[in-house]
Amino acid sequence: MQHPSHKMALMLMIIAPTMWSTAGVLSRQLESARGFEVSFWRSFFAAIFVFVVLAWQHKSKLGVRLVGLGRYGLASGFMWAAMFTCFMLALTMTTVANALIVESFAPLLTAIFAWIFLAEKIPNRTWLAIFVAFAGMLWMFVDGFSTLDARGLIGVILALCVPFAVAANVIILKKGGQHVDLIPAVLVGGVLSALLMLPFAMPFSASLHDVLILATLGVFQLGLPCMIMVHAAKGLSAPEISLLSLLEVILGPFWVWLAMGEEPARATLLGGSVVLSALIFNELMAFREERLLKVR
Repeated sequence: MQHPSHKMALMLMIIAPTMWSTAGVLSRQLESARGFEVSFWRSFFAAIFVFVVLAWQHKSKLGVRLVGLGRYGLASGFMWAAMFTCFMLALTMTTVANALIVESFAPLLTAIFAWIFLAEKIPNRTWLAIFVAFAGMLWMFVDGFSTLDARGLIGVILALCVPFAVAANVIILKKGGQHVDLIPAVLVGGVLSALLMLPFAMPFSASLHDVLILATLGVFQLGLPCMIMVHAAKGLSAPEISLLSLLEVILGPFWVWLAMGEEPARATLLGGSVVLSALIFNELMAFREERLLKVR
């Protein structure tokens, strides 16, 4: 598959977190499915969707593609599985706000990992955008970062696995994804996550209504956007990928407000504006630098 241009990759990396951000609205429609079962069905349907797409795309060569993933593909699959499961487990032990604040460490960790493992020079504008975006995230959810009890602390530790998995996966995509198609790794992640969640999800309580919503989540909120992200990663720097992923956190409360009438707190709106401004600033400066290089 041809590598996307920077502009195309940017557009794709805006689409992916926009699709991820629909989780809140869709999950609010569930009747009886909760926690582990939600995570199981979501991962299950994501794996089925990715398998069908890859089977249609590669036909009899799909097995060769999966075998050809190599160490980078397996590592990416495990990172996807960690992301799919740890965040959901964290939500059973701590608040959504706490989990999201911890998740916002991802861009900083990604920049550090890119500097260490990819020898990637991180522009000052990107460092600035990362710290401003993190400050905006804290502002958005400052009221939700409550005093932690023992259970809440475990939840935060589990949530901390997510930004580490995100950062590691972005480095894997940048290091191994330039020459190997790592989209099948999303399938590996979905299968691993579903298998991990299955024992905890039993006995099933989801109604047909719930299963249809969870299938929608699996396809359009998880499987498809993760495939899009893998392709977009070929045309963006590691910190850009992680920074743009924060759009999920900004847009999530907005969709709930639009669809469910739940007006977000003033701090959420102001903090979200700060995060969005940091993302826009970083990309505008990147385009400016590109134009200057072309002129030279």
